Order: sequence, then C-alpha cells, then structure tokens
Amino acid sequence: MTGPTREATADPIALPSTPLADAVTNLIRPVETPSVFNHSIRSYLFARLVAGRLGLAVGRDYRDDLLFAACAMHDLGLASDGPHRQRFEVEGADRAAEFLIQEGMSTADADQVWQAIALHTSPGIAERRGTLCVLVREGVALDFGVPAGADHLDAVTDEQADAMHAAYPRLDMVRSLTDAIVAQAAKDPKNAPRYTTPGELLRERQTFGRTRLEHTGRSSRWGD
Repeated sequence: MTGPTREATADPIALPSTPLADAVTNLIRPVETPSVFNHSIRSYLFARLVAGRLGLAVGRDYRDDLLFAACAMHDLGLASDGPHRQRFEVEGADRAAEFLIQEGMSTADADQVWQAIALHTSPGIAERRGTLCVLVREGVALDFGVPAGADHLDAVTDEQADAMHAAYPRLDMVRSLTDAIVAQAAKDPKNAPRYTTPGELLRERQTFGRTRLEHTGRSSRWGD
C-alpha cells in the first residue's frame, strides 16, 4: 500500500497523494490536538525544504512516503488513545511501526521510521542514523523556529512559511505540545527518565512552572 513516491514539488503545502499518506493522516488527526497535528504536518513540509537545501532528491536519496510517515507520526506517543507506558518518543515509534506493517510496509522500512521517530529528540545520535533521521529531526526543529544539528532556518522563505502557517496554523504550538508531553510524562515514572526530553520538561514544569522550551519559543523565528 506504500505506492510510488511523489516527486518533489514547488508547492510548499502539497502533501503526498497516496493511500498510505491518507491512512497516516486519518490515524493521527482524531487522536492528536489540532495544534500537535498541525505541527506534525508542518514538520514534514519543513523537512522537505531541508532535503532540497541539502541537495537530496526524492526517490534517489530518500523516500517521500517514509518521510511523511515519520514526520506525521513523530508525536503519536502523545495520542489521546495511547497506553502512555513509556517515554513518548519510543511509544510513538512502536505504534507507528506497527501501523505501517499492518498497512503493508516491509519490516525494514517500518524500522527506518521507528528510528527516525524514536531518535528525533536525541541530538548527536539521530544525525548518525541516516538521511531519514536527519530530515525528521531537522524538520521538527525548523517548526520550532530554531536550528537543530545544522542551521537551516534560511532554507525557508517568508512566503513559504506564511503559506504553511495559513494552511496549518500554529495554535500556540510550543505550549500545547509541552502540555501534552508533560501530561504523558507525569503518568508513569518510566515515561520521564531523567535527562530525556520528557523527563526534563516535566521537572522544569514542576520546579519552575515554565520550561526552557517555552521560553525559547517566544524568541524563535515563529514567535510562539
């Protein structure tokens, strides 16, 4: 059900028109807040721009269906219907891989998506696990308006950013996403190991009432 990969397009808000992309969208839309859903889709759109900046061609250097699946489901561990029994990155990666295999994707391809999701909050590791991991991490970082492993902020023109945000509004994304991560982390100590993203966000919220991520968001390119 993966279907052919879609060629890169100049349209900054075009999404893959494949049965798998539709299935992924239908999976996440009902179980994520509108803010987190929009963040997930924008992460894909930003990742695609990073790929172009790096000279990576769809079909040659990366598969668009895998990139969309990994970006769109990278926060599936925060879904309202999830078991919430492990850190959100791993829980989301497990759910995404299981779903993709059910949809007919090979175990090897599903594992690539698993790695990209599980490692998207792991600087210095994701960048060494292949193109898909790099693009997902950079796409997510760009949606926060800050650089990750490399500074690709200038890969996005104001016109492209305006089109993305008009189609998929931010809806106070940083606070909304932080709320979701903290709520999931607080449900079980296994969800929030110390020095992981969920562990530190939970600790900062409990200690200071506000996280560094939220503070940084206010001074980011997108201003939230």
